[in-house]
Amino acid sequence: MGKDVYERMKYFVVEKIKPNYSAIARQYGVDPRTVKTAYLRAQNGETIVRNQRKRRSKLDGFQDIIKDKYTAGCSARAIYDFIVEKGFTGKYTIVKDYCRHFRKAQTKKATIRVEHTMGLSAQVDWKEQVTMTDQNGVPHTFSIFLYVLPYSKFKFLKLTLDQKQDTLFKCLFEAFKATGGIPKEIWFDNMSTVVDHKLSDFHHHRFNERFLSFSHDAGFHPIACQPFRPQTKGCVEALARTMGRLKPYDGEFSTINNLNDIVDRLAKRL
Repeated sequence: MGKDVYERMKYFVVEKIKPNYSAIARQYGVDPRTVKTAYLRAQNGETIVRNQRKRRSKLDGFQDIIKDKYTAGCSARAIYDFIVEKGFTGKYTIVKDYCRHFRKAQTKKATIRVEHTMGLSAQVDWKEQVTMTDQNGVPHTFSIFLYVLPYSKFKFLKLTLDQKQDTLFKCLFEAFKATGGIPKEIWFDNMSTVVDHKLSDFHHHRFNERFLSFSHDAGFHPIACQPFRPQTKGCVEALARTMGRLKPYDGEFSTINNLNDIVDRLAKRL
């Protein structure tokens, strides 16, 4: 019996989770009965003594990278995507389990999801003022334009060097082209290029005249999200959180164009 299987079963016992013997057996390349035996022994607190030669772990050579990136605040998924590009051939679950050694207690907060009708809406936001350092130690500050079709979960990302209104219009046109159409309504964050803050209050938003003209010409109805109501555009905010997957590339890219290529690859995996 492999000690790796036994250690995995110890985790299931501690967390009081009933394992799927067949699925875990496929993952580790063993018989389901072996997994069941390991689970029963873990329940009884038995210790497995390995007499055979220790097998080389797929994590060998990557442990330090994983520890450094996880300590820096990167998620297990982001680290996995990063080390795959470095030659890692193991599965995501191995990385996720290894990261548990460094994980602090976290509380998951319940969120309210809003369903959308196909072709009805899209959601827009920016991941603002992201600063990353290239391989030469030079800092680069940029933003990420985010566009999501909630029904299909299609996501469009664009690296930008500013958040000007013309940049917003250009990004929207590229998003329309990428998705093959324009939705009936688009939800926006309370951004200054969209909402005229001087003429707006907590209960009523007044759209910027130039933006309103753009929306009429394009053929969509703009909707400004209410403050403190993140559930109205949770898809975009969830996507913004996944931008944490960029963290492993801090200090790893050569130029801003190289970073743009990384963002493009990231978008295809989201």
